[in-house]
Amino acid sequence: MAVPDPSRPLRVLHLEDSDLDHALVMAHLQRGGLQVETLRVDTEPGFRAALGQPWDALISDYNLPGFSGLKALEIVRGMGLQLPFILVSGEIGEDVAVQAMRDGASDYLLKAKLA
Repeated sequence: MAVPDPSRPLRVLHLEDSDLDHALVMAHLQRGGLQVETLRVDTEPGFRAALGQPWDALISDYNLPGFSGLKALEIVRGMGLQLPFILVSGEIGEDVAVQAMRDGASDYLLKAKLA
């Protein structure tokens, strides 16, 4: 996996159906000193289409209407993409988080801990 060039923004694909949660995640990344270029999608077709672009990392909500972060992870790994994949949820249990990590997620965050 290539290390992103620090002179350019970090390109993040964000799978999220909530405008507020998207803004919160972006604020935390920027507060951490990162210059971020992001695309937010909230459907499986939109997600699949966005995967045609180069990304440095993927951040995915766990539960979306008609789609899930685990399905997104399956799609990414099925395409052979080796990108950091971070699963974010307010409802994920430890067993689901552990399984997601076993399936190739890089990490997970609880929404309650983002605030």
